[in-house]
Amino acid sequence: MDTVSAPTVQVPDTGRVGRVTGPVVEVLGLGEVALHELVELGVDGVPGEVTAIRDGLLVVQAYEYTGGLTPGQPVVATGRPLSARLTPDLLGQVFDGLLRPLATAGTWLVPGHASGMTYRRWAWTPTAREPSTVDEGDELGTIGAAGSVPYRVLVPPGLRGPVRAVRPVGLVGAADPVATVGGIPVTAVQDWPVRRPRPFRSRRDAAVPLVTGQRVVDMLHPVALGSAAGVPGGFGTGKTVLLQQIAKWCDADVIVYVGCGERGNELADAVAELSELDDPRTGGRLLDRTVVIANTSNMPLMAREASIHTAATVAEFYRDMGLDVVVIADSTSRWAEALREFASRTGEVPAEEGYPATLASALAAFYERAGRVETLGGRTGSVTVVGAVSPPGGDLTEPVTANTQRFVRALWTLDRDLAYSRHYPAVGWAGSFSRDAAVLGPWYARNGDPGWTRRRARILGLLADADRVSGLAELVGVGALPAYERVVLLAGRLLRDGVLQQSALSTSDARSGPARSAALADAVLTVIDSGLGAVGRQVPAAGVEELDYGPLVRAREEVGDDLVEIRTRADALRSALEGLR
Repeated sequence: MDTVSAPTVQVPDTGRVGRVTGPVVEVLGLGEVALHELVELGVDGVPGEVTAIRDGLLVVQAYEYTGGLTPGQPVVATGRPLSARLTPDLLGQVFDGLLRPLATAGTWLVPGHASGMTYRRWAWTPTAREPSTVDEGDELGTIGAAGSVPYRVLVPPGLRGPVRAVRPVGLVGAADPVATVGGIPVTAVQDWPVRRPRPFRSRRDAAVPLVTGQRVVDMLHPVALGSAAGVPGGFGTGKTVLLQQIAKWCDADVIVYVGCGERGNELADAVAELSELDDPRTGGRLLDRTVVIANTSNMPLMAREASIHTAATVAEFYRDMGLDVVVIADSTSRWAEALREFASRTGEVPAEEGYPATLASALAAFYERAGRVETLGGRTGSVTVVGAVSPPGGDLTEPVTANTQRFVRALWTLDRDLAYSRHYPAVGWAGSFSRDAAVLGPWYARNGDPGWTRRRARILGLLADADRVSGLAELVGVGALPAYERVVLLAGRLLRDGVLQQSALSTSDARSGPARSAALADAVLTVIDSGLGAVGRQVPAAGVEELDYGPLVRAREEVGDDLVEIRTRADALRSALEGLR
């Protein structure tokens, strides 16, 4: 007969505060601790993470305000790394960088509230049956009313075995086991270290587009599900508005929106809009499939550094349920500034522009968490990362922007001249790129749009020609240009105004699906071809330029999804151009 030994009670190891320098705390006398272990500082239990161990001296970064923390106060090791508590209450809520609900903590975090979360009870429906054997990632049951997507309670990674004591249909709390797997109770809540990527079986090819609803992105510089995109742009170029538009209209199942060091009023406005907008996928509130992680500029600095990893952990949690998740980080520059400040306080040797030498590897580790994968349970899920970059003075050669370009699959560079001319989204076609376009062309061809690759190449070619001719026109004047090049200038203007420009305030044009985007582009290209054909027949360029193109340009806002009307307006202009002599 087997004997069961009495459980051992672990006494927390205790040290003392040696020195406090802003968010950096030196700790003495703490026994065996690990790198990245969470400790509680002082009598208020301020959470902090061990970042360096030097001959018995620990360097800890505090995640809350350290005012009142003095040398000699106790420090307690928790024995676990910084972790996010993943619950069915995530969707539709606003959290801080450590995944604590701001509804209870307020707009400024009060020290000592690291564990002050309360949970309601959830409706539980089992799907696993006794007797059966389950593996890691298998579904045990579902939670109802946990947002607009199904919440699956999965066997945690690393656990497998026979299922016992499956809880019947009813209400469960955070501490209530829903089943026992291999003798270990499993609850509807998981704690996961934020810096450790969640495991999966294998990566899948990223050959399915993430449709953002923004024509300049979807048609010219697309991103695939499971890829990563960077959005660099100077102040006032519309980064936040573009990211909010993607959050509202992209076809992901779940959005994780990170306000990392941005202004609080902007984030409050974004949350208010998400709560008011109807979700076209579910008919409910758009906020019900969104997790907002807010670490604004008036919140503790080092929690900003953790917020990026917290967001990736939440995204991987929903990915494991077989969902497509988009992480929107606004902005990674503020996150990098937190790394720089902490590095300077700990005496690290600075690299370029004062950033730590580990900046490139930190950015790579973040973007590497994107991917379209086969989960442990055999489902297909994805995490797509879109990170804004705010280069000081709009300098796109600074370290954060330069390193971001190395690790992303798409770059949507915001052009200051486009923004100042009120052209939004101000994504420049010359400074942007997409490494996913080559693999997405065949996907569109298989799914009803065989002309996608040709259309994209034609638009990019015409825009490049228009930019070249525009430079010549500034030197010699438009009237001195050959007729063909004058029509190329007109073509660039029609593409910019009639296709690529998009109003976030328009009810009909805020989102543009693939079919509508293709119809608008094909209509404009048809008219451009007719104009080029007219000057090829020796029609004066002035005759082509004097036609009224307003109905075609205004079609993007006036006709909605009426693709027949779009073609009708293009056919009317084509007939007029063909009749020119």
